[in-house]
Amino acid sequence: MTYRQIKWLILLIPTISVGLWEYVRHTVLLPYISMNTGNWLSAIIVFLVTLYFLNILFGRLERMQQELQRERSEKAVLEEREKIAKELHDGIAQSLFFLSVQVNKLGSAFSKDDKSYNKLKKTLQHIHDDTRSAIQNLRNVPARADISWTRSLNAFFNEMETQHDFKIHREWRLQDDDLTSKEKIELFACVREAIINVIKHANTNEVWLNMKKTSKGWVCTIVDKGSGFDSQEPTDGFGLKILQDRAYSMDWQLKVTSTAGKTTIMIEKEGSA
Repeated sequence: MTYRQIKWLILLIPTISVGLWEYVRHTVLLPYISMNTGNWLSAIIVFLVTLYFLNILFGRLERMQQELQRERSEKAVLEEREKIAKELHDGIAQSLFFLSVQVNKLGSAFSKDDKSYNKLKKTLQHIHDDTRSAIQNLRNVPARADISWTRSLNAFFNEMETQHDFKIHREWRLQDDDLTSKEKIELFACVREAIINVIKHANTNEVWLNMKKTSKGWVCTIVDKGSGFDSQEPTDGFGLKILQDRAYSMDWQLKVTSTAGKTTIMIEKEGSA
């Protein structure tokens, strides 16, 4: 039913109700009810009929308005995503590409074992990859069925498995409504960073991801059985630093334990007692 049809029905239903009642009243019921009773019944019948049908029509009209508002909001979000992606591509991404070219030219002045140069090159590559990934994510328009946070996570997991010949064992017991919008964004970023770090550095093709509720909040655990590292020693990578900063900003607990053959990253929201 269109918006125009609903408007016409709202206008016509009271008129048609009055007309039908008065016709039945004067042709069939006139010998049986008095004029005064008929007037009272006219008001009551028209009220009930109007209340029933107009309530349905106004409900449909309200849903149409909400749908229109939602579509406008989604369009504004998509336009903003495209705008940000274009700014990233034309600004930061181009600058990073130019900088990487300059760094590669400087390579001849350093030995292959120079730690400072290798760290600079690795950091620049990491930033460049993250920027390209962010641009790609912004330009990928999600289908209506994929708007939910859980489906977006699964889409990312499937993409990682396909691109890197990688297996992500998932045990996800958390619903979309269990987290706030900000928590969804930050937790997605933490899980993404952890998975990418495993792919890049752990020398394994499997990872185990567990997300469950607790009595006070929730806990997310990412486990890989790769090469591991000394969790007591500082590392040259930025992955753990990014995780620490995000967890700290959300007042979450972050625990990283690693030995030869196994690394566990646990992100926990303790909540209020």
